[in-house]
Amino acid sequence: MRLDKLLAHAGYGTRKDVKTVLKKKEVTVNGLRVRDGAQKIDPERDQVIVSGQLIDYAAKRYFMLHKPSGVISATEDERSRTVLDLFQPEDRFRGLFPVGRLDKDTEGLLLITNDGDLAHRLLAPKKHVDKVYFAKVTGKLTDEDVTVFEKGVTFLDGYAALPAELTILTATEVKSEARVTIHEGKFHQVKKNVRSARKKK
Repeated sequence: MRLDKLLAHAGYGTRKDVKTVLKKKEVTVNGLRVRDGAQKIDPERDQVIVSGQLIDYAAKRYFMLHKPSGVISATEDERSRTVLDLFQPEDRFRGLFPVGRLDKDTEGLLLITNDGDLAHRLLAPKKHVDKVYFAKVTGKLTDEDVTVFEKGVTFLDGYAALPAELTILTATEVKSEARVTIHEGKFHQVKKNVRSARKKK
C-alpha cells in the first residue's frame, strides 16, 4: 500500500491533503523521515508515525453503540456531548462518524464507522434499508393509526412521507408502546408520523 493511501484511510484527508501533511508534518516510517507519498508501506509490519502519533491503521472500523438520551449524533459539538465523546481514547480513530442520526432525546443502536461506502448503502433512499424504532406514545394507539401509517402521512411542511408500518405492542388510555418501521430517514420522522396520525383522528 502507498503511504499517502494509508494516511488518507487513517483520516488525514484527501490525497491532496495528505501531500500537505507529508510536506509540513514530520512523518516517519520505521524511524526514517518520509515525504514521498508513493512509498510502499506494509500496514502489518511498518511503523508509521505522524508528529509523534503512531498510526494504528485499519482500512475499515465498525462499532455498535447504544446512544443514551442527551447525547447528539454528531462528531463534534460545542455545547453537547456527542456519540464520539462516549468512546475510550484508544478507540477514537480518525474519520469515525455515526451512520444516520437519532434525536438528542432518543436512545438506541447506532453504527459508528469510517466506512463511507457502507454508510451510503445503508442510508441512500434508493437502497430501501428499513429503520426500526420502539416508540412510547402518550394516549391510546388504535387500528386507525395503523391505517394512517400504511397510507403515508403528510407533514406540516407539505412533505409526503412514504408508507410506514406501525405495530401496536401495548395500548391503554394513558400510554401505548409500538414498533415503527420506516423506509426513509427524514428529520424527526417517527415523531412527525405519530403526531400527524393523531391529528387525523
